[in-house]
Amino acid sequence: MMQESLSELRDKRRAAVDGPDPRATERQHAKGKLTARERIGLLLDEGSFQEVEQLRRHRAGGFGLEHKKPYTDGVITGWGTVFGRTVFVYAHDFRIFGGALGEAHADKIHKLMDRAIAAGAPLVSLNDGAGARIQEGVTALAGYGGIFQRNTAASGVIPQISVMLGPCAGGAAYSPALTDFVFMVRDTSQMFITGPDVVKAVTGEEITQNGLGGADVHARTSGVAHFAYDDEETCIEEVRYLLSMLPQNNRELPPAEPCADDTGRTTEILRDLVPAEGNQPYDVREVVAEIVDGGDYFEISATWAQNIVCALARLDGQVVGVVANQPSAMAGVLDIHSSEKAARFVQFCDSFNIPLGFLPGVDQEHGGIIRHGAKLLYAYCNATVPRISVVLRKAYGGAYIVMDSRSIGADISLAWPTNEIAVMGAEGAANVIFRKQIAAADDPGATRAQMVKEYRSELMHPYYAAERGLVDDVIDPADTRQVLIGSLAMLRGKHTGLPSRKHGNQPQ
Repeated sequence: MMQESLSELRDKRRAAVDGPDPRATERQHAKGKLTARERIGLLLDEGSFQEVEQLRRHRAGGFGLEHKKPYTDGVITGWGTVFGRTVFVYAHDFRIFGGALGEAHADKIHKLMDRAIAAGAPLVSLNDGAGARIQEGVTALAGYGGIFQRNTAASGVIPQISVMLGPCAGGAAYSPALTDFVFMVRDTSQMFITGPDVVKAVTGEEITQNGLGGADVHARTSGVAHFAYDDEETCIEEVRYLLSMLPQNNRELPPAEPCADDTGRTTEILRDLVPAEGNQPYDVREVVAEIVDGGDYFEISATWAQNIVCALARLDGQVVGVVANQPSAMAGVLDIHSSEKAARFVQFCDSFNIPLGFLPGVDQEHGGIIRHGAKLLYAYCNATVPRISVVLRKAYGGAYIVMDSRSIGADISLAWPTNEIAVMGAEGAANVIFRKQIAAADDPGATRAQMVKEYRSELMHPYYAAERGLVDDVIDPADTRQVLIGSLAMLRGKHTGLPSRKHGNQPQ
């Protein structure tokens, strides 16, 4: 009897793994896509996956479903490890009902999300589904509601990562948007609320699925996707790398690693990498690479809002978040998209105890982005993690304040000797302050040039800010790495709190 029972169990498990149609796997591979189980195998450490509810089946009847009750109901759920640390995962199985979500399917995901929150471990979703299962009606829609509610409850508690490996249409697209990071694969993954057919019916415009909601569209234009890759293997490997830099939950610190890079290393190249002339562009990512361990950093949303750089890196083996104006794109000015990008990154880092470093060096003149710039300001002022600011070159007006200045709570504020900190550029300031003298002068051009020189020499040098306690020190650029490492070590035990309240009212 026992042998018969075990044999039946093996048959059921084999059916759950193989799927209802052997040809479905071939069709999946023909599209250049891996199966759900192959994806889980790439994500988790070998042999670590513990599947749950493998034998779950739906209970719907009618519309042909009573004759189709495959095991797993189109989603594989469970947990395993990534570099030895627990990670929860669910993966839509496109071979079963096109990965569409029904009542049992959703219930499995709900239970897994509840377990992840209770266990305090990251949650990764491998998305490849056709949306709500039409045959199950409103129960499928209710299933999505339960996922959204849990996404929100888990926000800032455990890291949530969505990996788009196929279509994601309609309300299903909201769940990835609620998570911390979205990964996509070119040509095979798409996200949109209404598909090309609806767009054509409403507007008459013809567009492909990739043109409407492909990986590059969301990585470059909408900002919905943080990462886009050419193939699933690379994409999932990068998910593993990101997880290696994140804490398990908001009660832990990010994982530290032994540092093979010299903590006392000087970086003489930084003295020449940033031009002293304010109108000459440079790539701030080269500055970041010189400072962090091994020159290795993981940039977030690299192709969207490129005028600001947000990245995770390590200093002395400790994970840090880096926010830096990018002079090589739009002269590094803050606009709507860059403000939103940086604000969300700052909030993520603060939620998960990742210290923040800021590299401002931008001339900010855009009064029209007050509402969006306020989001970045709000995020900085709310952050309680260690915060260090290094002014590389220009820090004018609102951008100086917003980019984690001492006045809004930076723990350490540093400056390079060639930088300029002021309300505005010398030319603009001279035109305002000395307008009458310039107008009355015999040679207005020469007078203006003299006034600009005087203003710059007296009020715009970093020592003026240092003398008034607005920066803690003016440092040799070559010493930046070792000064940052020392400052972070000092701040590692930082503890601070915010006033008791239900929640703040974040700028819209």
